[in-house]
Amino acid sequence: MSGAVESIVIVGAGQAGFQAAASLREAGFAGSLTLIGEEAALPYQRPPLSKAYLAGKTDARGLLLRQESYFAEHRIDHRSGTRVTAIGRAERRVQLSDGGHLAYDHLILATGTRNRALPVPGADLAGVRQLRSLDDADALRTAIEGVRRIVVVGAGFIGLEFAAVCAARGLAVTVIEAAERVMARAVAPETSEAFRAFHEEAGVRFLFGAGVTAIEGEGGRATAIRTADGQSLPADLVLVGIGVVPNQELAAEAGLAVRDGIEVDAVLATDDPAISAIGDCVRFPSRFAAGMPGGDRVRIESVQNAVDQGRCLAARLTGRAAAYDAVPWFWTDQGPRKLQIAGLAAPGDASVLRRIGAGFSVFRFRGAALSAVESVDRPADHMAARRLLASGKALTPEQAADPSFDLKALATG
Repeated sequence: MSGAVESIVIVGAGQAGFQAAASLREAGFAGSLTLIGEEAALPYQRPPLSKAYLAGKTDARGLLLRQESYFAEHRIDHRSGTRVTAIGRAERRVQLSDGGHLAYDHLILATGTRNRALPVPGADLAGVRQLRSLDDADALRTAIEGVRRIVVVGAGFIGLEFAAVCAARGLAVTVIEAAERVMARAVAPETSEAFRAFHEEAGVRFLFGAGVTAIEGEGGRATAIRTADGQSLPADLVLVGIGVVPNQELAAEAGLAVRDGIEVDAVLATDDPAISAIGDCVRFPSRFAAGMPGGDRVRIESVQNAVDQGRCLAARLTGRAAAYDAVPWFWTDQGPRKLQIAGLAAPGDASVLRRIGAGFSVFRFRGAALSAVESVDRPADHMAARRLLASGKALTPEQAADPSFDLKALATG
């Protein structure tokens, strides 16, 4: 280990925080290593919560990133059910929710995000739920056993994954979306249209361009959703999935720079050399964001980003510093359909459709350069896209549209 770092404290025991801890030990860091998490559970995977876990295809043990014995074997002091309430930068010490303090030589913030609240009357009624944690998923698994009509507010990944699980159970599902199409912030219109059709075939009903003005209830429990155009939609259960906000308050209160995320540089360092930040909570420079409306700095919410940033930071802290330059990629399983996305598309990026058999891919171009690829049931296209984006090899729109063009050969050649 270079320098005088003998103790590292990681705030946040999600995917990013856990990966940083694991990678530090793999890289040979032998000092004190503490992983602090607010939840009582061991570190676990969140993506299956809205899919396999809700559908009963896996249990809580199957979600765990590692079993309990791993932490003792690797000398990782995992403190569950604990919250960091303040950072003392001058003395390099964090204050804990139990009143204790913990000193650090280097601090890693992996504080993640939290669900955005629905700011309407009735949002606090019983039967109005969100899905973020294992506890949330457990509550939903119980709740959907006794309901018939479900309203989902938000047609993003979580809302659509939940809608697919419920529709497969024969429940009546209505999805309300303020935009004019599903996953509007994440994918091209062609991909949105395909997934709208997939869900409608499964029995899901959509209301687009619809704002929610209130959640109505009786006896303290939600019974209906009121929309801006005056409709009242009966609901036995409401799931709110309207995005997330970064947990940046701890950093801001410590005087670190924040802007829709904790600001870090190319090696994931904050403006305090003793503090780094990783995962969903950080805004960082990326060549894949060049030319986007927000400039070349971006905040990404994905398992890939959390894992790769955890590894990148561990490498720097053990003497192998390199700029973070991983290709962003994402996935969502909605019913029998799998969508995989590589890269970052801007709203104005052009779209080129490539259809082979039952699956298809939409190639996005920013000017003449490939910016992203959205693949539906086309895993080979997805892997080729990740290689092309990493290498910067040129692909023309004409080549992308031609199903006979060998993408794999270009990507691996």
